[in-house]
Amino acid sequence: MVQICIILKIMMKKINIIWGLLLALSIGASGINTANAYPWVNNLRTQFINNKTVIYAINIRTFGAEDKNGNDIIEPWLGDTPGTFVNAKNRLNDIVMAGANTIYLLPITKTGKLKALGTSGSLYAMDSFNEISPQLDDKNDSRAVFAEAKSFIQEAHKKRLSVILDMPSCGSYDMSLEKPELFIKDKRGNTVTPADWTDVRLFKATNEDGTLNQELLDNYKKFADMALALGVDGIRADVAAIKPYEFWKEFINYTRKQDPQFMFLAEASTTWDNPAKDYVTYTSVEDLLKAGFDGYYGDWANFRNITKAKDFHKKIEIDSKISKKFDGKKTTIASFATHDQQSPIITGGEDYWNMILWLNATLPLNSYFLDGFMTGDTYSYKYENQKAEKSLTDDDQYFVHKGKMDIFNASRRPQGEKTKLAEKYLMALKIKYWAKRMTTEGAYVPLNTGHPSVFAYARTNENEALVVIGNLDTKHGIETNVYIPKLKTNSFISPVTMIEPPNVKKGKLSVILQPYEIQVFMLNKVTIK
Repeated sequence: MVQICIILKIMMKKINIIWGLLLALSIGASGINTANAYPWVNNLRTQFINNKTVIYAINIRTFGAEDKNGNDIIEPWLGDTPGTFVNAKNRLNDIVMAGANTIYLLPITKTGKLKALGTSGSLYAMDSFNEISPQLDDKNDSRAVFAEAKSFIQEAHKKRLSVILDMPSCGSYDMSLEKPELFIKDKRGNTVTPADWTDVRLFKATNEDGTLNQELLDNYKKFADMALALGVDGIRADVAAIKPYEFWKEFINYTRKQDPQFMFLAEASTTWDNPAKDYVTYTSVEDLLKAGFDGYYGDWANFRNITKAKDFHKKIEIDSKISKKFDGKKTTIASFATHDQQSPIITGGEDYWNMILWLNATLPLNSYFLDGFMTGDTYSYKYENQKAEKSLTDDDQYFVHKGKMDIFNASRRPQGEKTKLAEKYLMALKIKYWAKRMTTEGAYVPLNTGHPSVFAYARTNENEALVVIGNLDTKHGIETNVYIPKLKTNSFISPVTMIEPPNVKKGKLSVILQPYEIQVFMLNKVTIK
């Protein structure tokens, strides 16, 4: 008991140091000392391929919105404030204080109004390649919405925040009527709806003779021109795999000639199915990377289905092998809980949320957090699928995907009620920054355990190691061993997060894990290979 008390005192001392370190980081990024932050020099590509980005995804339509009557929907005619670039700029410090260094903007382009989903139109029903949605314009600001957006990005840069812009993969139904030459047609001559995306139509990236559809490519270049004019640092390409290698090669080269540090992230995985398999071929992850993409999603969206440690390590191994083929200059993001997945609180509760959090902080990838994750938002909306009083589209229903961030309506800002989770979130990010020699620069070493449902790994640097142990069993507690060959009985162990301290023996840690529990330890004077 005395030994445990001593360990916990040391742990608290380290926690206080970490608090101070992250506070210093936040002060430096918040604009208090911006002498070296502006004029901005983009280095996002370098940061990303070295797994040094902490990405915070936001929807401008909701990020700065004010829902004054508490019914979850934004009704300007009743006094609510819509989300705009102007009021989003006022919340940039919130992103800084969340420990992020990169903002990911969900699509900001004009959206379609016909055959729409939701009263504002899906963010991914792109109705223009280079026009920003007028819904994001602040009516009390005399500037055009483009100027407001550019000002937002400039202010983000002043706070040392890089900006990624989401680029939709399909066009709206409205656009398919206006520019049918850009779209694939079926045997009856109708434009094609991919999978169940009923509000969009599939672009024709190649002609029947296999050549590129230059008109579509030229329109995508307009998107790149807009992004560069705004000062954006990178693009996330939605469903990148449904366009061919040659398309992306030319598009990425075009953009990089203007900014060599411009980062490209592909929404792609080694295991996903083709959502438009009857009409387009599916470009592999490796071909996307060869075309110039710096990273891809990996396969963490299906993490909830992983129940065995061997499958957990296999995913890391697949990503590692791909990275090695490109000399370590390609990587992934922590896509555990994006706007396409249900809230982790709904999926697996707070324990599942906590596991995702610490995997974000310790795995060899770029951390990714969706707005609302920090406080456990369930993305449950009071207006879900009800009839709307007013609509900007031909849909008079408040359409939503249950448990997912609303991308179809003008909604309240994401903000869960579990404020205690925010403390855990900040602790994990503090550890990530404090132990960056291990979390971003150290090796990844899988560790053997005595149970098939328990995974363990170490992030190592010289004679220090951050050890992570997790129980993938959702129902049962597990008592097992984690084998660390050079671990000694008197090795110094500093616990970071756990319920019950481990029993240290020569060559192993004896641990007790609750369902979905994740434990993190700092080891000193231990070499793990």
